[in-house]
Amino acid sequence: MKSKVAVLFTSPESVKQDISKAMEIAGYKEYLNKDIGTILKINISWQYYYPACSTTPWQLDGVIETLKADNFSNVIPTHNGTVVVDAKEGAINNKHLNVEKKHKIDSVYLEEADWIEYKPNSKMMVLDEVYPEGFSIPKILIGKNIIHLPTVKTHVFTNLTGAMKNAFGGLLNHKRHWTHSVIHETLVDLLKIQKEIHPGIFAVSDGTLAGDGPGPRAMRWHQKNVILASQDQVAIDAVAAKLMGFDPLKVKFIYLANQLGLGCGDVNNIEIVGDSIEGINWKFSHIENTFASKMQKLIYWGPLKPLEKLLLRTPLVPWSYFASNIYHNEYWLRFIGKKRINEALKTPWGKLFQEY
Repeated sequence: MKSKVAVLFTSPESVKQDISKAMEIAGYKEYLNKDIGTILKINISWQYYYPACSTTPWQLDGVIETLKADNFSNVIPTHNGTVVVDAKEGAINNKHLNVEKKHKIDSVYLEEADWIEYKPNSKMMVLDEVYPEGFSIPKILIGKNIIHLPTVKTHVFTNLTGAMKNAFGGLLNHKRHWTHSVIHETLVDLLKIQKEIHPGIFAVSDGTLAGDGPGPRAMRWHQKNVILASQDQVAIDAVAAKLMGFDPLKVKFIYLANQLGLGCGDVNNIEIVGDSIEGINWKFSHIENTFASKMQKLIYWGPLKPLEKLLLRTPLVPWSYFASNIYHNEYWLRFIGKKRINEALKTPWGKLFQEY
């Protein structure tokens, strides 16, 4: 049976109903047990609001409303910060907290949750080498459904970031940057782990405003008005890649996951339900870099590779956090990003954002 991905073109007036419809036609109730807890893995790629960067409030709102209408018993929004992103600040600035308050649901910040050592049953590609002493995952995730809430955007390290990459911010702690040099293999390992710990996995991806260029932060936003939904994490990322104008099977993590049978990365073998994507090519770019990502790539894959452990796993590591924050928060946001944000807020999607 072919993997199924729902694609619906939408508008601010109908987006929550379209999210519900996309989930329905993708068959989400076939894959998720309503009688157990359901984790909503919110994406916060920046603690500031930037279009296409993080889970949208209507995305979160629409999914919660759908689950409540279908009598899912325990819905748990989750956030997770990074060494350079404050999740609590991000939940406020991206209006996630307002949505959670509206529905009277308490969220969980994974960095404050209990983490337990986890030994995967599946053969890992790289995680056992990156963390030879073992690694931990949040206890709260085990035994529950999960719905990933990514946005459709490019990424400087993985070409694009979507459903599979969203697990990166949930299953690994603040040392997850150790995996950047083997990031594609890491995403495959994390999908294997998800299949072990979650009875059901689903994703709803928001491409209402989609991100092009050096993502996940320093992007150009575009109004694309689309919602994707699927239980196949590989397939939904493959369809997103196809829309962006990429060959999905040339994106390494999609190719590897497809080869291992973890999902379908070949769009020709994916059943698209809802609206057709025939002939669509947004012609997005994933080969651009910021100054910060150029420096990181020199460490991960370039001439500074021999210094990777010294720079990123010793007391010297705070220099990289400082450099990233100075570049993105003090320079890029102030002199480039704010103008783009202000233009986005004038659009129908920007006006909807402000209503939250």
